[in-house]
Amino acid sequence: MASSLTCTGVIWALLSFLSAAVSCVGFFMPYWLLGSQLDKPVSFGTFRRCSYPIRDENRQTTVMVEQCGRYASFDAIPSAEWRICTIVTGLGCGILLLVALTAIMGCCVSDLISRTVGRVAGGIQFLGGLLIGSGCALYPLGWDSEEVRQACGNLSQQFELGLCRIGWAYYCTGGGAAAAMLICTWLSCFSGKKQKQYPY
Repeated sequence: MASSLTCTGVIWALLSFLSAAVSCVGFFMPYWLLGSQLDKPVSFGTFRRCSYPIRDENRQTTVMVEQCGRYASFDAIPSAEWRICTIVTGLGCGILLLVALTAIMGCCVSDLISRTVGRVAGGIQFLGGLLIGSGCALYPLGWDSEEVRQACGNLSQQFELGLCRIGWAYYCTGGGAAAAMLICTWLSCFSGKKQKQYPY
């Protein structure tokens, strides 16, 4: 099977796919912020949450429902910063996946990725990583919302965690974006084979 990638390009394609997958898994999982409420563990993502309080009318108390799910609507996301973070990070993950799948196809199809196309793909990857990094930077701005404060001992503020801690999904998302921006973008410059010059 013919390939349009150099040996470095194959490494670029695999690392691009890996960094995109890690970023997307981290983005989708609701373990960006970990806390507790009513002695139950609570976790938040940008658009998902695990464990939430509901009012039990029979017992006239508030109880925790221990399950994960998305917010009922986009407007139900606790803060405007998290809504922006969801859009920006989701867009960045989509861009990284698109470039990674194109790079993987370059392993199987000849003349798909030239040096110029590889460099353009690297620039697009850098943009995707930058969007995800921006989303990760915006996320702490939403820590002062009422929902987060309840889970963090009423001590959280913007960029102050209170009794909460950052979860593994946040690190996955940011780490995948950093790998895409720094390593994949650099490798993309050497990924495509030099195009053949045909005499006419």
